[in-house]
Amino acid sequence: MPLPLLEYNLTSQNQRVDGFEVPSDEQKTFSSGKLTTPTEIATIIDAAYLQIFHEQQMLTANRQATLESQLKAGQITVKDFIRGLILSDSFRRLNYDANNNYRFVELCFQRVLGRQVYNERETLAWSIVLATKGLQGFIDELLNTDEYLETFGEDTVPYQRRRILPKQEIGELTFAHVTRYGEDYRNKLARYSRSSEFRTLDVRSEKVSLFLTTLVIVVLLGILLTLLNAAPIS
Repeated sequence: MPLPLLEYNLTSQNQRVDGFEVPSDEQKTFSSGKLTTPTEIATIIDAAYLQIFHEQQMLTANRQATLESQLKAGQITVKDFIRGLILSDSFRRLNYDANNNYRFVELCFQRVLGRQVYNERETLAWSIVLATKGLQGFIDELLNTDEYLETFGEDTVPYQRRRILPKQEIGELTFAHVTRYGEDYRNKLARYSRSSEFRTLDVRSEKVSLFLTTLVIVVLLGILLTLLNAAPIS
């Protein structure tokens, strides 16, 4: 029997407040609802990659040709395409494997729901879903929430919601500028980097020691040969 989602209190965030201002610098939204041309579909695909992978991970090796073909042919929706990107080996390796469950939940809320988690209780609740249902079960639950369906539906690429408010000179930090891994993984990278440096120094020390030993042997052999040649023949 699956565990029910833990209850948690909502907190004040910009996207929870309806705005009546004239749109200005808000992030452009992309929807496939009325798109028909290949160029328009390609724009949707690029927007989805940018939202899920961000610029740092938008590499040719990370593209999902089969998913792109299915979306272009109308066989899957944008929501299905988003699901496929998150469940891809590339996303799993770069984001899921590099984080603990708590940080991965935060990352998915940013890239899938377009907002930060409300509090630690929400992070805990969804990390339990991730732990009990696995990655695919977690993503299915997230994409089927009322929040996702009401905000993005089947055809809209997720985006960071209400990042910029009227009369504010600077908006909230874009999620694209947030590191993809948490503090614990960053510390692990630092330890690995230092240990790698030490291993490199050890290898270099061994090479220097071997060179000096060889040099001493060559010098001694040279001296010995000189003495032998200089010795009188009886």
